[in-house]
Amino acid sequence: MAQLIIESDQVFTPDIVLAEVARKYVREGYDDSTVKKRLDFMHDVSAVVSIDREIAVTASKCYIEMVEKSKELKQPKPGLADAIVLAISRVKDAKVVTGDMHFRPFKETIWLG
Repeated sequence: MAQLIIESDQVFTPDIVLAEVARKYVREGYDDSTVKKRLDFMHDVSAVVSIDREIAVTASKCYIEMVEKSKELKQPKPGLADAIVLAISRVKDAKVVTGDMHFRPFKETIWLG
């Protein structure tokens, strides 16, 4: 994944991903200072994208699409955060680099498996 980031013209991080990453590290027992350093790194290597009206509307459509696809594939229901990530990739004409199964069926995905 690091190579993809290095070779990209632009890298975007949805702001909600910062919260998800922080939650993961806190849950794993990292101290606040370490968590903040990791979030600072994400800020340094990417443009953090906030939810605006266009992304909100696109996310609502992405959510419905993801729920339908999850039902079809007999997967657990995705979260709204997943739909926000997909929406930002569509609005920014970008790719989602992930191993999250909810994204696998979508053309915006670079699958890490």
